[in-house]
Amino acid sequence: MPQFRRIPYFRFIPILLIAFILLRLVNHPDIIWNGIDLFVSIISPLIWAFAIAYLLNPMMIYFEQRLGAKRIWSILIIYVFFLSIAILGITIISPRVIRSISELLAETPRYITQTETQIEKWINEFKVFDTYGIASIIEQNADALIQDIRDYIDLLLTSALSSILGFTSGLFSLIIGLIISIYLLKDKEIFIQNIKRFIYAFMTKEKAENIMAFGNEVDMIFSQYIVGKFIDSLIIGILCFFGLIILDVRYPMLLSIIVGVTNMIPYFGPLIGMIPAGIITLFVSPIKALWVVLFIFILQQFDGLWLGPKILGDKVGLSPFWIILAIIVGGGAFGVLGMFLAVPILAVIRNLLEHQVNHRLKRKELDI
Repeated sequence: MPQFRRIPYFRFIPILLIAFILLRLVNHPDIIWNGIDLFVSIISPLIWAFAIAYLLNPMMIYFEQRLGAKRIWSILIIYVFFLSIAILGITIISPRVIRSISELLAETPRYITQTETQIEKWINEFKVFDTYGIASIIEQNADALIQDIRDYIDLLLTSALSSILGFTSGLFSLIIGLIISIYLLKDKEIFIQNIKRFIYAFMTKEKAENIMAFGNEVDMIFSQYIVGKFIDSLIIGILCFFGLIILDVRYPMLLSIIVGVTNMIPYFGPLIGMIPAGIITLFVSPIKALWVVLFIFILQQFDGLWLGPKILGDKVGLSPFWIILAIIVGGGAFGVLGMFLAVPILAVIRNLLEHQVNHRLKRKELDI
């Protein structure tokens, strides 16, 4: 008689559960994004901790290697400095920036009315000498242009205000992350050693060595680029602040913060920062707007030709074409953060591909 095998129904239960979960996720993709948002909000203190520790690590290394300070004193010095800057920003800078944004939002209708009146005056004066109908074209498009500018300013200021308030609401995560970052810096060698032990334990020696070398290369690119760009943008923001004070421009702190933050983005950052600064000043005084644009342009040339190369050098080793391409793709996919991080990420990908190509050419005994 034929032997009938018993079907192991219980073994199919995990497969059915996994299939059911995948079906739910496919039909309701919002579950995935909600889960990601929840996960990110839970680990946000750890993200802050890693970011703070990574940013302050070069300063700690400088104190230890150049000045011979002990770890505890290095951490104490840099955190006193960091907390002083943070307190200065929270207690002095943030209220002034919020007040400037609120004033701009409240006075924008008045500025728009004044601008419309001035444009109408210019059009009427220009009509006397207009023989080609240019004045009528300007008159037809002036209202639409002014409305577009008004919408742009409202969107810019509202986004800036919501970002500041959002940062304030996440202050608890920042404080917890600040505390955790102290332990990350204090015991960073222990964490690195444990990661190294884990990699060598589960991989061959050759692969482990390649991963460690690649990790050191990624760390060098990111740390030098991010820290260098942060210092460069901080200096540009401070110079811009004092320059706007000399020019007697309204909202100098708000405009200098916009210029400093956008300067973190290579190539496009100076232009992105110049446009809102010029438009905001335009409504207050057209003549001063021209001086502001000219001053920021000169400042950005100084940064691009002298200050930037002095601080950054050639940290990523990418040509302008690849940098611009990375910024466009990164900005389109992930916004401002993508525009900033796209350059070092592309540099890492370039180095990884270069190592793979050299390795394969070496195996084929080709010298190309």
